[in-house]
Amino acid sequence: MEEGRSVAVEKGRSTDQRVPAGPPMRSVVNWALLGLIIERPSYAYELAKRFERTYDGAITLSSVSHIYTALGVLRERGFVEDVPLEGRGTRSKHRYRASGRGFEEHARWLIGSVGEDRCHQQVLIVQLGALARYPERAIAVLDEYEQACLAEMAAAPIAGKEEQGPGVIRLVARLTREETQLRVSAKLAWVQYVRQEFMRLAQEPVRAPARRQALPGRATRARRAA
Repeated sequence: MEEGRSVAVEKGRSTDQRVPAGPPMRSVVNWALLGLIIERPSYAYELAKRFERTYDGAITLSSVSHIYTALGVLRERGFVEDVPLEGRGTRSKHRYRASGRGFEEHARWLIGSVGEDRCHQQVLIVQLGALARYPERAIAVLDEYEQACLAEMAAAPIAGKEEQGPGVIRLVARLTREETQLRVSAKLAWVQYVRQEFMRLAQEPVRAPARRQALPGRATRARRAA
């Protein structure tokens, strides 16, 4: 029975009883931890060390206890299950693995993150549009944005250096480098286009707002009528 359950879990199919759906899980730490458990079942302390090493600079933990809190949330939602293993001492250790439900919800979260990235970009575009009457300020913002993009490009893993570390780390480094180069290159091209648009606006003559003609008062209307 246990063997059949393990096969289903490995293939991402849920055989466990469904946990009632609650509010969406918003914590990035929880989702990031679930990804590590999907990658390789681990003990809590090992997960804390892997989390710090894998997400260094991207996601910060308030403390190591944050991992144990996140594990509790994942267990309550039925995303992970613990496999008790008798240790050498009197205590028993618990190794955590993803459930079929965990695989399914993790995939939905990954797809949903694409829409969130689009929303963030849309907010940026709208806020730049708010500076249409102040093109010089918009261009200054774009200059800073461009420098941030170049800094991100420079911080991407260097070709060849990703050969260090475990196999998964090497793969992540290659994926990160390629994604960063393609994404930042597209942003830099977009910045050039936006800068040209605001430079064009800066060269246009400033138009004074049209004066609104006041409506005649009662005395004026009475004289006209006479």
